[in-house]
Amino acid sequence: MDTQTYDPVEEISAGPEPVIPGLVLLCDHASNAIPPAIGTLGLPSEDMARHIAWDIGARDVVLALAAKLGAPAVLSRFSRLVIDPNRGPKDPTLVMRLYDGTPIPGNRAVDADDISARRANLHQPYHDRISAVIDGMIAAGTQPHLISVHSFTRQLRGKASRPWHAGVLWDQDFRLAGPLLDILRADGDLVVGDNEPYLGSLPGDTMWTHGTSRGLPHALIEIRNDLIADEFGASAWADRLAQLIPEAVWKMENST
Repeated sequence: MDTQTYDPVEEISAGPEPVIPGLVLLCDHASNAIPPAIGTLGLPSEDMARHIAWDIGARDVVLALAAKLGAPAVLSRFSRLVIDPNRGPKDPTLVMRLYDGTPIPGNRAVDADDISARRANLHQPYHDRISAVIDGMIAAGTQPHLISVHSFTRQLRGKASRPWHAGVLWDQDFRLAGPLLDILRADGDLVVGDNEPYLGSLPGDTMWTHGTSRGLPHALIEIRNDLIADEFGASAWADRLAQLIPEAVWKMENST
């Protein structure tokens, strides 16, 4: 893969006066793009537009949120069907051959060398870029706070409709997740899941790698994708989170 002509990472620099010094926004599944060197995964465009290929609406929320808060952001520029940046190197779901009932033809014959190349050229540069942003903040004497934005589909694997509008995922560190949950739930028009629709305890994932392992406050926000699938919805959620996140960070920093 020619990494000189394809940058697997989209990075937004911090604004001159960030609302929350130290806030870093992440978007693991921002894109459904297939890097040119991969060719094709053998899926029609209709499948590549579905939730199996990316987190619909998440990128738009993160970009709008970064602009509103003056926060740096790191986003992937490749589909999770190529390789999932939110999985550890040894995770069996790092490269999926079947996702939500859909076979991925281009991954059927993928071997260890293929996976190693995808890791080196896509997965690792994404995480290296996150580490560089965090390391720069720490070197400048600023405490990093990490927030990753994902989206989820109303139904998965044929199971009953998921009732949540949003969820906050966390593992061992409740410092930032707790205030976020409380503030989201205080808005009476939302159904908010605590470690729903997924558990936040996944060794090797992005929050584990950059948050848990480094002792940094972090949380993962999941938003139901039909709520942010268009510009209006993504903008509305960015507005909501731009109000909630500073309050959550303030509560975390001033808790007794």
